[in-house]
Amino acid sequence: MAIHVHKSEARGKANHGWLDTRHSFSFARWYNPDHMGIGPLRVLNQDVITGGSGFPTHGHRDMDIVSIVLRGALEHKDSEGNVAVIRPGEVQRMSAGTGVTHSEMNHFKDQTTEFLQIWVIPDERGMAPSYEQKALNPEVTEGEPLPVLASPRGANGGIGLHQDAHMLGGKAAAGVSTRYTLEEGRLGYFHMPKGACWVNGTLLNEGDGMYMAGPETLEFTVESDGYLLLFDLTGQ
Repeated sequence: MAIHVHKSEARGKANHGWLDTRHSFSFARWYNPDHMGIGPLRVLNQDVITGGSGFPTHGHRDMDIVSIVLRGALEHKDSEGNVAVIRPGEVQRMSAGTGVTHSEMNHFKDQTTEFLQIWVIPDERGMAPSYEQKALNPEVTEGEPLPVLASPRGANGGIGLHQDAHMLGGKAAAGVSTRYTLEEGRLGYFHMPKGACWVNGTLLNEGDGMYMAGPETLEFTVESDGYLLLFDLTGQ
């Protein structure tokens, strides 16, 4: 299947003063029927929060919400009693299930925090809310498999998702190469939140994405230091 590039400038964007955000898929007031998500991956936002600001308490239901901090630190509080600070190298998952309220604030008063906000639709509705956070410190290594950030119920490493979905990637230095096979019947989405990388001969720069479907062998060569993020998703 042909691979389809999603350029950074085609993403939705909003600047609320305290929040500068980019939406890979339709979100809030930005709607694009060509970018509604892929498989169970519904939201992929790259958010920059000014010091002392953040998302005040609000509610969710029936959604796995994953946060990956790229710089700074994010302070989490929720109605289940979870209080934590998420830092670079850590991956956090909050499953809203039957309903949860939470806030996500910049932990610092005098510096910005940048993070990825990811929503995955679970394969079951009405589950009890749950929370998980791990310090994975993922780093892409020459010729080695991509680090696992999340997998179904955590069976293959990383945090556990309530869905047949895998998240892979991590920090990557210029010149590093690796590959990944997306199997037949699987859907994939690649996002380049920082840096630049060649994927099957196409250069993806910061903020660019790529839709794909298996079977597909993906060849990655990092052009400039950054962070790689790949989703391997059920096609059902």
